[in-house]
Amino acid sequence: MNLRRLSEQVALLKNPQRSDQFVRQFRNAVRDGVFDATEVPERFELPKQYAKRGQEGSYSKSAKEMVFEVNPAFEQWFNDLDDQLTQNKRTRKVKPSLEAFAKGELDFKAQAAATRAKMKASEEKGKKLGATRKGRKK
Repeated sequence: MNLRRLSEQVALLKNPQRSDQFVRQFRNAVRDGVFDATEVPERFELPKQYAKRGQEGSYSKSAKEMVFEVNPAFEQWFNDLDDQLTQNKRTRKVKPSLEAFAKGELDFKAQAAATRAKMKASEEKGKKLGATRKGRKK
């Protein structure tokens, strides 16, 4: 039986700043029965470094240590999750501009349709509001 500590597995992550997310996903997988693990009465420091706004320095958090069995199914799960965690999830939003439309970063026709719908909704809202005020007299 090939057993490993969670702290050893965390050390194998490609992006240590996502170690907190990995531990959360690991615990969820154990809870859902994807694989078996057991807690041991120890804690370990996560490699992720946290920083407080407006303060100097950084700090780290700790997590409960667990022991689990390493098998091909776990290895596949780990590799898939590690790849997900290394991808940059944030995509910058392209602001509408002449250059953005010229480069093809934004679809002009789709933006025009959205603008038209927004303007029609605003007009309808104004008409509805005006119609309710007509009945009132000061």
